[in-house]
Amino acid sequence: MEPGTREEQSRDYYLVEQAIHYLAEHFQQQPSLPEIARAVHLSPYHFQRLFTRWAGISPKRFLQFLTIEYAKGILDESKNLLEACYGAGLSSPGRLHDLFVNLEAVTPGAYKHKGAGLHLRFGFHPTPFGRCLLALTDKGICSLYFIARNEDADALSALKENWPGATLEMQAEQTGLAVEIIFSRPAKTAPGERVLNIHLRGTNFQVKVWEALLRIPPGKLLCYGDLAAHLGNRRASRAVAGAVGRNPVSYLVPCHRVIRKVGKIGGYRWGAARKMALLGWEAANEERKTNTRKDPGS
Repeated sequence: MEPGTREEQSRDYYLVEQAIHYLAEHFQQQPSLPEIARAVHLSPYHFQRLFTRWAGISPKRFLQFLTIEYAKGILDESKNLLEACYGAGLSSPGRLHDLFVNLEAVTPGAYKHKGAGLHLRFGFHPTPFGRCLLALTDKGICSLYFIARNEDADALSALKENWPGATLEMQAEQTGLAVEIIFSRPAKTAPGERVLNIHLRGTNFQVKVWEALLRIPPGKLLCYGDLAAHLGNRRASRAVAGAVGRNPVSYLVPCHRVIRKVGKIGGYRWGAARKMALLGWEAANEERKTNTRKDPGS
């Protein structure tokens, strides 16, 4: 089923998020489709249709991607993932769909002076995971925040807090082009590779963690300990978790792909339900790609 417009996907997402919250709270009871639909005030038919339009798969199949057993299996499969990526020469840039993502940190001087002299353009836009605030410098995307309804002002305040020395200007037309590229579904025929640049402000350690996140492919997962070990100190799990949590560019720098070792998805800066939605969405996309390879005529 072809996805709707970005506005429709964003509206659908908020109902899906309500359903995920309900499932997280009632998981042990294994609620039926009618029970989930009732929780979001829809008929089973309309809920199934809405969910499939948003995710591309049924609610039942989507939820299978969010079980602890599934997550632990993917963690085991991904255990030596970063080492394998390095061995294959995939250390940089990160790969997302048919996009390549290059990360560049601000200069030490710009970090010290909190972005003084930089000009940021920003805009608010719908995405498949709700509304977002995206901001650009001349060198690339510097912020991508998912926001709850009616929290635009809070997101803008967070942007100003992260770049207190920069000047900000609303330029939704420019930022909208970036959003359209980021959240477009993979093309059925391979286009020329496209590059997205991101321009981040962080400590040296934070930037190293964010660079490592870019090497986790869609549909794969790592635990905080394995990410810390890759960076040279398995005991630094807490510091790694802190850096993951401060990632200012959601989705493109995929902090949602890091979970607890026991298979629990855990917290997320933009909400645990949104993290579950992102992981389920990516797992569904990877399954579709696998099925397409098996049956190219589909």
